[in-house]
Amino acid sequence: MADFFDHLNDDHMAMIAAQPVFFVATAAAEGRINLSPKGYDAVRVLGPDRMAWLDLGGSGNETHAHLVEDGRITLMFCNFQQPALILRVYGRGVPVLPQDADWENLAAHFTLLPGTRQIFDIAVESVQTSCGWGVPLMTLEDERTTLVKYHRQADPATWESKTSGRVRSIDGLPTRPSDRYIAGE
Repeated sequence: MADFFDHLNDDHMAMIAAQPVFFVATAAAEGRINLSPKGYDAVRVLGPDRMAWLDLGGSGNETHAHLVEDGRITLMFCNFQQPALILRVYGRGVPVLPQDADWENLAAHFTLLPGTRQIFDIAVESVQTSCGWGVPLMTLEDERTTLVKYHRQADPATWESKTSGRVRSIDGLPTRPSDRYIAGE
């Protein structure tokens, strides 16, 4: 049975903090629905009604395009250990890039990783929990280091040139490129 809440409570926050993987879904009024798995230490709960997610450059920038177009975002966390639990956070998000006024405030909550592209600032509108009894028990073997390694080895000028050319989503929606390469810590 599903339960709904109007904000994140302490149990929700603890569950989110314990998960090594989460899923993000966004959509615009028309076109594809984007659903992506995410890893790394990239989510912060900033309060009962606010979250942030650190995004690294990857194969596309659909989340950014969808949030600019529509604003809706869902984050899903599955507990692959005990107790079984699925937690969905429904909200509205905005992409914050290094050139934006809110960047320094949001970035202070994270250890910036090589290739950090943006931080999504998410206003939590509702939270849903459900049993998760159909989700398998799994253990984390290790994080993949490939994406961070790729960005760490990137030439900043080449990276900026490559990402500045990606100003459209798969469905042709506009995105804003970052104005700088972030080497991380």
